Amino acid sequence: MNKKNRLLLKGSVLALALAWATAGAHEIAAKKGNAQQAAFDIVKADVRVDATKNWVEFAMQVSGKAGSAKPKKTGKFTGANVYSYVWPTKIDPSEVGFDKGTGILALAVTIHPDFDDTPLFSTTGADWHSHWVVLTPDDACGKGALKVKDIAEGSKPKLPKTWPGVPLLIDSPGYAPKFAGNAVTVRVPFDDVGVLKGVAFDGVTAGLRVNASAHAPLLCVVNVFDVASGDLSLPGKAE
Repeated sequence: MNKKNRLLLKGSVLALALAWATAGAHEIAAKKGNAQQAAFDIVKADVRVDATKNWVEFAMQVSGKAGSAKPKKTGKFTGANVYSYVWPTKIDPSEVGFDKGTGILALAVTIHPDFDDTPLFSTTGADWHSHWVVLTPDDACGKGALKVKDIAEGSKPKLPKTWPGVPLLIDSPGYAPKFAGNAVTVRVPFDDVGVLKGVAFDGVTAGLRVNASAHAPLLCVVNVFDVASGDLSLPGKAE
């Protein structure tokens, strides 16, 4: 084989390897510039499963400094703003302690300086912290908008042990998010990570707001900053 053919062969092998790598990559790559604030401008979202350690890592990268944008404190619970990095998934809510089939289970990293909702841990609302939330559509939040699902008065749904005592399908499990440059990551332990292999996910940055009347819907998604897929189609696959 002459030198030219060897170079062509190497080029073909490299191209094939890159194609295989791309085909096997199940993170979501997003175009820069879809959000006004660079801290919420998603460029990549990923969910990685480590079967040897029984944890799942939720990761997101933005075009700016992750975690640098925070809502201003108003001194009131009603009307309070929440900023968040969110991974909507097709994990059934029952996997983390809620009733089966209750809505879209999402991991959220949030900050909200006007109230605290992590009573079992030393973090406050003014610190970035994690939640499991169950999301459902509710036009009372705006046409086609989502909310954190309310707990109806008198109902007794199944709730995680670290539920913070608010009338919402929300959990405060204490998983500490890590910020480094343009990235935010959260590691979450599971008894059996095998059930999460290949599960669909997306990445979202959003602002939520507490209802001004403090009645249901209590916590609405009022401002979607960016969606990794562009259409919330959950094209990512946990690997």
